[in-house]
Amino acid sequence: MKILKQIGIVILVVLVLMQFYRPAKNDSNKMDNDISKSYAVSEDVKTILAKACNDCHSNSTAYPWYANIQPVNWWLNDHIKDGKKHMNFNEFNSYRIARQYKKMEECMKEVKEGEMPLESYTLIHKNAILTDAEKQKLYDWCTSVRDSIKARYPADSLVLPKKKK
Repeated sequence: MKILKQIGIVILVVLVLMQFYRPAKNDSNKMDNDISKSYAVSEDVKTILAKACNDCHSNSTAYPWYANIQPVNWWLNDHIKDGKKHMNFNEFNSYRIARQYKKMEECMKEVKEGEMPLESYTLIHKNAILTDAEKQKLYDWCTSVRDSIKARYPADSLVLPKKKK
């Protein structure tokens, strides 16, 4: 029984010490390369992005109370980093044109197939569940951004280079 008590104390100490190691928050609000600087974003689309996308796909996350607890904060941080790696609406204009074009295509596909927002996100953030009308509005907006890109740039600039093996 003594060994169990010692293990419990060690676990408690580790949990307490973990609270002092926190990743930096995603709250820079840096908007220099925001998608809205180059492409029209209606208020409806801004609302959809804010409620269902921006926590993981922008430079500003609205953190829930449980983000203050480790190791949950680490898990959330990894999730946010991964989301921003795939698409960051606040950094969209820094992407090459071919990547912008491809990201809008991916966004359309994922919204249409119900892949985004992630189920793990909507389990807790019920307001992030998109209605069919919101999905359509987001899909239409992505289409309009792609059409704008296609109209502005030559076709060969819309193709991502093949990855070297």
